[in-house]
Amino acid sequence: MSSFQIIVGSMLGGSEYVAEACEETLLALNHQTTLHLQPDFEQIIADNQTWLICTSTHGAGDFPDNIQKFVEDLKNSTIDLSPVKFMIIGLGDSNYDTFCKAAKDFQKLFLSRGCKEIVVIKTLDMSEEIDPEDLAQRWLENNKDLL
Repeated sequence: MSSFQIIVGSMLGGSEYVAEACEETLLALNHQTTLHLQPDFEQIIADNQTWLICTSTHGAGDFPDNIQKFVEDLKNSTIDLSPVKFMIIGLGDSNYDTFCKAAKDFQKLFLSRGCKEIVVIKTLDMSEEIDPEDLAQRWLENNKDLL
């Protein structure tokens, strides 16, 4: 059983719904979870845990407002983050050249800090008729042996 910190970046609520669906799946797989709708870096940092980022992209490729302080604290931290494992789900619209840019920027930031990506980033195209919650849950189920 792993401990997951589910970190949400959302402007309109879509990422929150995906994060809650992921939490449901992780709990069903007997993992521990903590959901962070207003993520605070200092409260989240700990050893032996996995961070699951569920984020949309806002504006011209920006992080959503609720997660910007978390990102700045992460960038400015001197803490060794090499023990942190991470997974990312990005929500976006492929009609824009900034499709899932916040999620991709998170990936680059985590890798630059020595974190270990345990599953390749999952991008969800909201311009298609999809059920993002179901797709995210299936992604976790399909990768459950890596968790």
